[in-house]
Amino acid sequence: MIDVTLNNGVTMPALGLGVFQSPPEETTDAVATALELGYRHIDTAAAYGNEREVGEGIRRAGLDREEVFIETKVWVSDYGYDETLHAFAKATGKLGVERLDLLILHQPAPARFERVIGAYRALEALLGDGRVRAIGVSNFMPDHLERLLAETEVVPAVNQVELHPYFTQPAVQAADAAHGILTQAWSPIGGITFYPGPWGDERRNVMQDPVIAGIAAAHGKTPAQVMLRWHLQQGRSAIPKSVNPVRIAENFDVFDVELSAEELARIDALDTGVRGGPDPDAARDDFFDRVIPEA
Repeated sequence: MIDVTLNNGVTMPALGLGVFQSPPEETTDAVATALELGYRHIDTAAAYGNEREVGEGIRRAGLDREEVFIETKVWVSDYGYDETLHAFAKATGKLGVERLDLLILHQPAPARFERVIGAYRALEALLGDGRVRAIGVSNFMPDHLERLLAETEVVPAVNQVELHPYFTQPAVQAADAAHGILTQAWSPIGGITFYPGPWGDERRNVMQDPVIAGIAAAHGKTPAQVMLRWHLQQGRSAIPKSVNPVRIAENFDVFDVELSAEELARIDALDTGVRGGPDPDAARDDFFDRVIPEA
């Protein structure tokens, strides 16, 4: 297990289980399995629709609340000061806990940034009250961070962004580092990168990249394990998702290998600059139409 210390002194397990797109009926088992295998960090979100099942999985594992780092996200339709305070109540009600370890804003929503500011100020209030231990953001680009920091008091502890060998976001990583913000990778093993890229009509998956395959073979590890180790050795947090018990176990078996500086550099060099997920700068009014159910 590798822990990272956030900019407010809170300690967080660097490797966690993500549950994006995990069906609710499979999420409880996945979370319980992960915790039984040694995971101590679970990442969910209001928009995933499975916070309740995450809570059930945590309770099923039988661990003390203090042993599990729970991270969730406020969806944009709940942005605004009062709305975000209520979003916290919805999240904790579904998860069955009184306090969250990390609460972050899910998207930057640049076209309605006054709502973002109101939401973040609510996170600051929750932090000040001790109802959350750390606060942060997700999918924030450097300009979004600058706008946020200009109007708020607490520097985000975490910025969760799409990050994998085919899309390394160096400018985001540099901006995060400059402000003492931990970069956390979603899609850390390229789960969404089966898309047309700079290879013309060819579709390529980072899991099948020959460079990563060669490094994996040299260490007796899988490509996924090599990519997770790449994140951890470069000081990032990573939250791979799976509901498959074998994959969940494999993704946690990354603490007995050390990649060389040359191997890390070879993985860095795979960056294409091509985003697989949604563009955080795109105006998505439909995001605000989605209603997050009550607890």
